[in-house]
Amino acid sequence: MIGQYRVTALIPARGGSKRLPRKNVKLLVDKPLIAWSIEVAKASKYIDRVVVSTDDEEIKQVSEQYGAEVPFLRPEHLSNDHASSFDVIKHAISFLQLNQPNELIVLLQPTSPLRLVSELDTALECFIAKNAQGVVSISETEHSPMWSNTLPENSCMSDFIRPEVQGKRSQDLPKFFRLNGSIYIYETLSLLEQSKIFFNENVYGFETSLETAVDIDTALDFLVAETILKHRLLEGNKRNQ
Repeated sequence: MIGQYRVTALIPARGGSKRLPRKNVKLLVDKPLIAWSIEVAKASKYIDRVVVSTDDEEIKQVSEQYGAEVPFLRPEHLSNDHASSFDVIKHAISFLQLNQPNELIVLLQPTSPLRLVSELDTALECFIAKNAQGVVSISETEHSPMWSNTLPENSCMSDFIRPEVQGKRSQDLPKFFRLNGSIYIYETLSLLEQSKIFFNENVYGFETSLETAVDIDTALDFLVAETILKHRLLEGNKRNQ
């Protein structure tokens, strides 16, 4: 609980994954991918419940093994590629009867296993401090979008870089940020009123590092996350010696 809010962490995890099959239960260092998000949520000072929404029996069993609640298996229409995150959230809110005042839902994608407990708790504190309707994690873009453009069919580069950008160093350009998908915090009633994950003047960005915002979608992403986690574990062992 934080302030007057009860806090439910929702971890959505489908069994199907085309680019990296069975990724949510794939072993990442020493535990399944989804376990990293469950353990961070359970370690939070403020989260009261950790719930996994899945359509898959193996994911259900693994999630319960690591301490999450799995009170339902997701219906078929929410288990395909066309189901949106909001549809999944709305179903969970209804099933868990969270459609009332003073309820917060924290969406944690299992594909962001590197997020830190400190980031999660600070994001929740930010929500309270700003009297927000929502807080969403963001990261600085790896490369400025001002160096990007579309290409014509003949791939001609004549207008690729805008005149006002030409000759400038990267550090002279404004900072750009992107959604990283790691943390979404919303009042449940505000979400239901908007009927979507929304961004308005009362929704705030919460910056996290590029390292902790790694999102696993491909085998290469998985390898990057694995390398970072192994380094963390090695550094932790050194400090404990």
